[in-house]
Amino acid sequence: MKVKGFVYGLVLVCSLTVSSLAGGDGWLTSFEAAKAEAAKRQVPILVDFSGSDWCGWCIKLDKEVFSQDAFKAYAKTDLVLLLVDFPRRAKLSETLKKQNDLLAEKFEVQGFPTVLILSAQGKELARTGYMPGGAGEYVKHVKSLIGKK
Repeated sequence: MKVKGFVYGLVLVCSLTVSSLAGGDGWLTSFEAAKAEAAKRQVPILVDFSGSDWCGWCIKLDKEVFSQDAFKAYAKTDLVLLLVDFPRRAKLSETLKKQNDLLAEKFEVQGFPTVLILSAQGKELARTGYMPGGAGEYVKHVKSLIGKK
């Protein structure tokens, strides 16, 4: 019986971890998990409000910035990444849809992509979006936003 309970517990932990990391490449999808990780590491949260499978500017931002090594290297040590996605083709769990809707309302997101820099407590520090120039320029931009706070 103990082994069975352990296995069920392990499956639960793994499924929660997978759902929190569903954004891939280090992107969390749980706001609470992102805040906890940011507090633990003492770094800000970069939140990407995205329409990942339909929004042209979101896809461009991901391709030119978020998927590039220069951004990934910076984010790995200096940010917690949170994807708040509003896909049209991909299915999200009801819990995740509800969380994302509440976050979009709370932060008054009007369009996609909207990129926020939040404190570990979830307080908005800065707001931006797509910028041309690639990953290196975007990293400089994010650093300047964080440096102002």
